[in-house]
Amino acid sequence: MRFDLEIKCKKIVAGRAKGKLLLSKKPINFLGMVNTQSGEITSTSNDFEGQNLKGKILVFPNSIGSSVGAYTIYSLKSNNVAPNGIICTNIVDITTASGCAISNIPLAFIENQRYDDLVNCIKILGKDKEREITLDTRVGKIIID
Repeated sequence: MRFDLEIKCKKIVAGRAKGKLLLSKKPINFLGMVNTQSGEITSTSNDFEGQNLKGKILVFPNSIGSSVGAYTIYSLKSNNVAPNGIICTNIVDITTASGCAISNIPLAFIENQRYDDLVNCIKILGKDKEREITLDTRVGKIIID
């Protein structure tokens, strides 16, 4: 038996992406915390040091640091190691929004409560963070299948 769970989201950059979740409750400094050649998160101050952004749906509050982080996101895309989609849970800052816009990476916003709902849905369905989700900002939905 198959069923989908959906969580509404606000479209910032239109698109559709599928991938495994990469979740963090802490902000990211794209310029100082991400290797643009490999997509690896190099900082020890976040929840996922050593994880790779490539092909994932990144869920995090917002970016911090330099506005040059937008070009870091673009470099990730140019090097084929970018996340497939990004979901912000606190604010959609100009760095993340502009980086996703110039890189054509789907970007959505959900409230912090929706973050908890997303995590709980994944746990209920099993496989925790290994489950793939679909981010479809064109229709304003996160689909957990």
